[in-house]
Amino acid sequence: MVDSIQIQLRKGALDLCVLAVLSRGESYGYEIASTLVAAVGMGEGTIYPLMRRMQNDGLVATRLVESSSGPPRKYYRLTPLGETVFEAHRSDWRSFTAAVDKLLEDLS
Repeated sequence: MVDSIQIQLRKGALDLCVLAVLSRGESYGYEIASTLVAAVGMGEGTIYPLMRRMQNDGLVATRLVESSSGPPRKYYRLTPLGETVFEAHRSDWRSFTAAVDKLLEDLS
């Protein structure tokens, strides 16, 4: 049961986490995945379908950059819509977590 809530929380926050990473500047897929693994324990396999969806939704744009160590890397960056959505999601997240924290404090 404990694992279940952690998994659900990660899934629910994954979009926001990706948008937060990209709000700091453009990044390629493996770099985004590595950052999320280190920060919140999300695996690489969940990132690429999400990035495709975000691209289709107009939240991120991409560009290919040649790499001397292998195939070209696809870099992702927030679009103006992505920046707007990130700010809205960040505000919603802060309101939600503040409300949950208040409930948890009241139970102590």
